[in-house]
Amino acid sequence: MAKELKFVMLLDCYGDLLTEHQRSIMEMYYCEDLSLAEIGQPLDITRQAVRSIIKRTEDILLNYEEKLGFAERLDKMRVYFGMIESSAEHITDEDIKKEITEDIKKVRELL
Repeated sequence: MAKELKFVMLLDCYGDLLTEHQRSIMEMYYCEDLSLAEIGQPLDITRQAVRSIIKRTEDILLNYEEKLGFAERLDKMRVYFGMIESSAEHITDEDIKKEITEDIKKVRELL
């Protein structure tokens, strides 16, 4: 998994456990793709300070994932639901096929 995608997933799982400041900076960096200077300017902090906050917050997120493993489990669930959906394509009973497909869609919305 690409590093950027990994941290976006970790933010999705554990972002509420971060301070508002940490989460905001991480979202600007990873989700909005802003540069260190673009993040630091409105916050009146240096690029180096922004980088330091990002690095410390990355370590925090990795620590959460190491201990809890939610992001990895969610990723596996997405893969398995994709496999189930592919298997459902081979079902000949259209009512059952439709029901399974709708249930998978509902679960994916929760993920």
